[in-house]
This record gives sequence, C-alpha cells and structure tokens, in this order.
Amino acid sequence: MEYGDKFLGRTLANDSLMSRESWKIFQIMAEFVEGFERLAQIKPSVSMFGSARTPPDHPYYKLAEDIALALSNAGFSVVSGGGPGIMEAANKGAHAGKSPSIGLNIQLPHEQMGNPYQDIALNFRHFFSRKVMFVKYASAYVVLPGGFGTLDELAEILTLVQTGKTRRIPIILVHEKFWHGLLEWFKHTLVAEGTINTSDLDLFKVVNEPKEVVDAIFDHYEHRGFEPSREEREILLDL
Repeated sequence: MEYGDKFLGRTLANDSLMSRESWKIFQIMAEFVEGFERLAQIKPSVSMFGSARTPPDHPYYKLAEDIALALSNAGFSVVSGGGPGIMEAANKGAHAGKSPSIGLNIQLPHEQMGNPYQDIALNFRHFFSRKVMFVKYASAYVVLPGGFGTLDELAEILTLVQTGKTRRIPIILVHEKFWHGLLEWFKHTLVAEGTINTSDLDLFKVVNEPKEVVDAIFDHYEHRGFEPSREEREILLDL
C-alpha cells in the first residue's frame, strides 16, 4: 500500500469518527432538554445518594427508605439514581409518601437496573448530563453510605458550592460512624495541608436519624423560600 493510500484510509476513518462524535451532540442535547422539561416541575426536591450494592435487608436500606418517606411526606420530591440498593430504597420510600419519586437512570455495563418505584424515570447515557440534573433542581443533597459513585457525587456538590458555581444548599451526610474516617482526613490532612479552608467543613452536616435530615433542611430555609433568588437563578443558568 502506498503512503497516500494509508493517509487516505486514516483520513476517512477520522472523518467517520468525527461525524459520529458530532452527532453525539444532539443526543446530549436531547438528554438535557428532556431533563429540564420533566424536572422543572418537581420542586422542591432532594437528591439522595448511596451504594447500589446495599441489599434490602441491610440497615442502611431501611434508613434510606425511612428518610425518603419522611422527605416525601414533608413535601419534597425525592430524586435518586434510579438503580438498586440505596437508590431503590430512596425511590421506594418516596413512592410510599405524598410527593413524587424520581429516578435518573444511567446505562452501565453492570450494576445499574431501574427499580420499580419511580413515578418519573429518565434515562441517561452520559454521566455529566445526569449530574447536572441532580444539582439543578435540588433543594438539598442527602448522602448515605456508598462507594466511588457516591463519593463522586459528594465531591461534585462540595466543589460546586465551594467555588460558587451553584447556590448554597444543605449537604447532609447520614450515619456518622461510616463517614468518620473521611471527615477526620478532611480535618487533619486537607485542612492541615491547606488544600481546603477550615470554613469548608461547614458546607456539610452529619446526622444519623431521618428526622434530623428533615429538620436540617427546614432549618436552612427557615428565613427564605425554597425557590432560588434572582442571583441564584443566574448562577444555575451557568451550571
């Protein structure tokens, strides 16, 4: 094969790849449009996170279910990742309550299967568009024990609030014993090394009981409404 033939082959392959990537833009746009249209009406809402691997007979599952039920009966739509484990428990509790149960499902090679307790179910191919939906309409984040995905969502919201890229909302970690080691590392390594400020530790609250979760959210909004202010709406437009 001549050099020109090789070059032409690579060019055609690159053109084909570029064409596929360009069309992905429309798929991404569709995910955002559907998410904006279907989630704009669920406010106020609380996004809940936790391990997909937690079985239904585990205490964490029951804890998540009870928290979601309490939030739902208090008037909050509950948003989860739509899968099994803690996500299922959150949807199950919300589904049994007075407010909508929402699942933001993601297509994965393993682990993720949609649970049957979703009043509104959205499906995403892309983690980043799904992440925006978790944040954009949330009045609070509730984070139960979980793995890398849970830590990813926690780090995401902490970073967005810390940097002013989203409004300040309650970030609530549930089950103090589980989070103790991570919080000690925050205090004695991140603060000590100067990679975060001591004041950044005030961005979240640690609780143990469902009532404490609901109370922490209402305490945060005691002197203001759940709707974003004009300034906060501008921030959320650029999320």
